Amino acid sequence: MDISICIVDDNKDIRSALEQIVLMSDGYQLLGSVGSAEEAMQQIPLLKPDIVLMDINLGEGESGIDCVRHLKAEYPEILFMMCTVYEDDEKIFEALTAGASGYILKKTAPHKLLEAIRELQEGGAPMTSQIARKVVSAFMHNKQPVEKAGADTSSLSVLSNREKEILELLAKGMLYKEIAASLFISQETVRKHVYHIYEKLHVNNRVEAINKFFGR
Repeated sequence: MDISICIVDDNKDIRSALEQIVLMSDGYQLLGSVGSAEEAMQQIPLLKPDIVLMDINLGEGESGIDCVRHLKAEYPEILFMMCTVYEDDEKIFEALTAGASGYILKKTAPHKLLEAIRELQEGGAPMTSQIARKVVSAFMHNKQPVEKAGADTSSLSVLSNREKEILELLAKGMLYKEIAASLFISQETVRKHVYHIYEKLHVNNRVEAINKFFGR
């Protein structure tokens, strides 16, 4: 089934470029494209896409982060990926804590953008290790992993030893390719393990899985 997408960006040229990438690619469906937070708040609830590519800065009015915060609370099943020109740690981190599940730089090559969308749809959380570690550090504040705290009855007990090992590496902010290299397995094997981890823990992405890892 095609992945349905909405685009929110106040820059007409960038919005048009993103539209063309989606329209010209098999396996992806463009449901809508808007240029402001106000339009997004009106259209996204009606269109109900699988994924929204959301600009962080939407000019005047509400930001993309504000938009995600409002929409994610009402429609938790919709996945949001922030699109940004700069790797601004603070804004990206704020977007992730508002409910976004990943981010992509606007200069990213089209095939990498599509890969990130697919990864997000499959339960991943596309982001650099730098941002992932920032998310992890927030969860770690005054917290110890529940496994190390001796909570044998925790939800992590449903995981296999390999799955626990991979979850711990995810919680350190490592990317799939880094985990694969560390454990001497393929990225596809890592992806399959992560899928089973999400399924067993009843979570949808890396951020939620890390949250479970730290017992929150």
